[in-house]
Amino acid sequence: MIPFPDIAPEIFTINLGGVSLSLRWYALAYLAGLLLGWQIIAAMMRRDRLWGDRAPMPADRVDDLLTWVILGVILGGRLGFVLFYEPGYYLSNPAEIIKVWQGGMSFHGGFAGVIVATWAFCRANGIPPLRLADAMAVVAPIGIFFGRIANFINAELWGRPTDLPWGVIFPGQAAQICPGVVGPCARHPSQLYEAGLEGLLLGLILLALVRAGGLRRPGLAFGTFLAGYGLARMFVELFRVADAQFITPDNPLGHVIGGPVVGLTMGQLLSLPMVLIGLFFILRARRRPAVTAAT
Repeated sequence: MIPFPDIAPEIFTINLGGVSLSLRWYALAYLAGLLLGWQIIAAMMRRDRLWGDRAPMPADRVDDLLTWVILGVILGGRLGFVLFYEPGYYLSNPAEIIKVWQGGMSFHGGFAGVIVATWAFCRANGIPPLRLADAMAVVAPIGIFFGRIANFINAELWGRPTDLPWGVIFPGQAAQICPGVVGPCARHPSQLYEAGLEGLLLGLILLALVRAGGLRRPGLAFGTFLAGYGLARMFVELFRVADAQFITPDNPLGHVIGGPVVGLTMGQLLSLPMVLIGLFFILRARRRPAVTAAT
């Protein structure tokens, strides 16, 4: 087993007039993902040949898109957590919904928020939604990679107990108490599994797709991202501890569908439609001719 590295969730903290302000790794992960994605999409929009005819929007409009995406990530991520994971608590305490700084964000909710924000941006500016979705799909793994690394630094969303040599002893009493284990137990570093699969591997696949002319088939990159993320997330859920609100003595794995041994967690249930929709867009894009300057 591996002891948890000595990394604090805060990069630095300053005191101003008795008020402490901290920059956390999680906030930096969001900023880095958004800013890098913004720059890469702008660069893609300057290269018409990637798209077969011309880019779906001028590069200078990406600045406006970033504002819409930020709103989609924050509002969608928070509302997704409220609706998918703890609806009862927040219905009883609606004032808590706006307290984003206390934690509680859902990837699937944030993804849905970005979809809605992008669609609205396209409608307002006359931009082909599916082609812009392809561009955003290419850069999405960057933010996912940084976000999962930040989850690891925060010692949250850890995995199930393991005796594998790369098991990590996470800090905190809740993480170190495992059934049938005397003393601190090691767990799967499931955050790093997700960073590697949903971030690094999926990003490399999409990069190879772009280099092979994939952006000339509208919907192909978007579908690949949906299916790739969904499959990776469903796989990692086999090693990740389910959210506490779904775990009971009779359902230790936190399945929301099926039995206590064989079933689906909330993460798997929300990822399954992504896989199916992604396959639909992949097949649809493959059946249609690639866009060229002549068409």
